[in-house]
Amino acid sequence: MTADSAGPAAPGAAASQAPPRSEHIVTAEEFERAQASPEFQELRRRVRTFAFPMTAAFLLWYLTYVLLSTYAVEFMSTPVIGHVNLGLLFGLAQFVTTFGITFAYVRHANRRLDPIADKIRTGLEEGGL
Repeated sequence: MTADSAGPAAPGAAASQAPPRSEHIVTAEEFERAQASPEFQELRRRVRTFAFPMTAAFLLWYLTYVLLSTYAVEFMSTPVIGHVNLGLLFGLAQFVTTFGITFAYVRHANRRLDPIADKIRTGLEEGGL
């Protein structure tokens, strides 16, 4: 038995599947206009000015750690406190750096990206962009 021949649907079932009447369906042309808009270009610029330098800096930091671990074994095995050496501290610093970058990105997104993204989304939803 198919869903069509099963009889009437439960009250409200069809309404929950269909989008509300006031919701604007965004067309491909509207997406293209939004992508070409100055607001979207500014959003892309802001994402890139954060993401690319931060990615390069972290990769350089990670590569330095790997190279030091491989070629500067004596330096990395320098004791700091008890059995804790520089290599261990640098390794743990990788985690700290990752959390720091995540925190910085969330802060950047909340302040510099989300307001523009919200404006673009609102424009698309209202059909005015």
